[in-house]
Amino acid sequence: MKIIDGKILAEKIKDTIAKEIHAYGGARPGLAIILVGERPDSALYVNRKEKQALSVGIDTHVYRCDDDISEENLISMIDFLNKDEAVDAILVQLPLPAHLNTDRVVNTILPEKDVDGFTKKNLELLMSSKPAEAILPPVYAVIIAMLQSVDCDLMNKHVVLLANSDIFENNLAEVLRRQGATVTIASADDPMLISRTTQADILISAIGRPHFITKKMIKNGAIIIDIGITMNAENKPEGDVDFEDVSRQAAFITPVPGGVGPMTIAMAFWNTLQIFKKRKPLQS
Repeated sequence: MKIIDGKILAEKIKDTIAKEIHAYGGARPGLAIILVGERPDSALYVNRKEKQALSVGIDTHVYRCDDDISEENLISMIDFLNKDEAVDAILVQLPLPAHLNTDRVVNTILPEKDVDGFTKKNLELLMSSKPAEAILPPVYAVIIAMLQSVDCDLMNKHVVLLANSDIFENNLAEVLRRQGATVTIASADDPMLISRTTQADILISAIGRPHFITKKMIKNGAIIIDIGITMNAENKPEGDVDFEDVSRQAAFITPVPGGVGPMTIAMAFWNTLQIFKKRKPLQS
């Protein structure tokens, strides 16, 4: 078993971003991050994004909102940021409190400023005949980059995808199919789950159930990508995969922490850079 080290891959991406921003000779991308409430995991992610953005040359504007902010006030804030020329890209840290309609909030973001790529218009473009014109959601980009890092060609590979979100899993499945994979979407509560997952060349899990994936659920030599990070009682992240249990069964595996997390931040910065370049092309 070999580890797919997200920290190392993320540093390479961030180095490339920093070099490209430096070439602009002073102009810097502006990223607005909206954090609602005091969830420890969300606050941790935002703090990391804020610190790392500065290191690559991205200016961040973090808007910290009370947990009980009204939906209308939150949408008004996003409308303001949509019109702000100093803001190239907007990211709403998810999940949002239950009283807020996540779809409505996310779809208030201008698609051309949508770092996460989850606005309806952007997802429609991603699923269209011109996907290259869409903003690829960072987590999708992470999965593809991690597979490329271990020379895994998706053509004719069987991927099993476990997730809790229909929008997430269906769109990701289509992205992977367009690269030649056969994709099975499975539920964590499927009574036939083990028979499905043991057929997978690549198993991707994003269900948020710590240590749910064990060696009896994967075939020998599979690639495991663990997205489902959960904070335990000690406020430490745990993945969906029982790392020690599957370590002798898998060919490659992403660790938690140090796998998908660092890469997702790097890919959000990559999207910020691409948005910035479209809005403010480099003059020769």
